[in-house]
Amino acid sequence: MPRIVAAIATIAQHVQTMLDTPERYRPACCPKCGLAGLWVHGTYEREAGRGLDGPPGSIEVPRFICGKKGGCRSTCSRLPSCLPPRRWYLWGIQQAVLALQLGGTSLRKCAHIAGTIWGPARSTMRRWFSWLRDRHDQFAFHLLTDHPDWGRIETWQAFWPQAFSCERLSELMAALDRRGLTVP
Repeated sequence: MPRIVAAIATIAQHVQTMLDTPERYRPACCPKCGLAGLWVHGTYEREAGRGLDGPPGSIEVPRFICGKKGGCRSTCSRLPSCLPPRRWYLWGIQQAVLALQLGGTSLRKCAHIAGTIWGPARSTMRRWFSWLRDRHDQFAFHLLTDHPDWGRIETWQAFWPQAFSCERLSELMAALDRRGLTVP
């Protein structure tokens, strides 16, 4: 089951979607037992982290339970694509930092530019860059299914700027999540 709901680019858009069409978050089936028809099981608060569209704060994330007869009673949740499942900073900030680093900007300069605006530490930015480098082969293999022309790009440092010029990092990670890969 994909954990990320695609095409929700901002926290404000998530809040509006929760008000207008909350069914968009409901999974088609239980991730554990595979039964369809999960029930709404409330929400939980999640720190939205620091973002490009406002100060840090909490948002409501919908929860669902496998409550049908014979169901496993397990719960699950779905996140908007603007929120990484396991990171504090929004995808937009990570993309901006990665784009700077891939463009040849030193880590010190990235920390000066991004650190004063958004707040990530130099060690955090280094970790993001290492994460992308270490998982490039796996991610590129799956992304080339949708974008075969990216296969002509020779190095991983040239691959990601091309990918960022076509799609946001949040949507690229949502596509990988749909394929069953674990994304941060």
